Amino acid sequence: MNKILAFAGSGRKQSYNKKLAAIAARGAEQAGAEVTIIDLADYPAPIFNQDLEQEQGMPDKAREFKNLLIAHDGFLIASPEYNSAFSPLLKNMIDWASRKESVDEAPLLAYKGKYAAIMATSPGALGGLRGLVFLRLLLNNIGVTVLPDQQAIAKAAQAFAEDGSLVDKQQHQAVLDLGQKLAETIDRQAR
Repeated sequence: MNKILAFAGSGRKQSYNKKLAAIAARGAEQAGAEVTIIDLADYPAPIFNQDLEQEQGMPDKAREFKNLLIAHDGFLIASPEYNSAFSPLLKNMIDWASRKESVDEAPLLAYKGKYAAIMATSPGALGGLRGLVFLRLLLNNIGVTVLPDQQAIAKAAQAFAEDGSLVDKQQHQAVLDLGQKLAETIDRQAR
């Protein structure tokens, strides 16, 4: 059984992107994956600084996040858009987890050979689409294979029902399908 880590690049308690990640996680579970959903707010870490790293090492919470990435085969990432890019919280956690902690550790251990599906939702008309361009580029550069399909859900404040589902059933199904496709892709690669 493949293992998938699902999270949003938002620390907000009522984050729409957390709701989006949860929908995709259900799709992956329906396809037989074991899914762990985390909240990046539970992994506080200082802004990455190499001087800090040399003086104090990797912060404990950043190490916990890195170990979760290592323990999973793929990632479902829902990213809010901040000024046409992904969130600083997400970038900071990706940066910390990219760091080697010993000379014999393989470079980018948490990322190389992993798979991801990305998505976004935003109050704006583009649904966070611009930020996904940069997220895809970053993930590809650190060794993650990002599925070609992605979803960007516009007008987030009106897009979700009270139960956390998407009001538009086609959009809801498309996000479920992202999770399913990630699980199926990992299964195929494991054979």
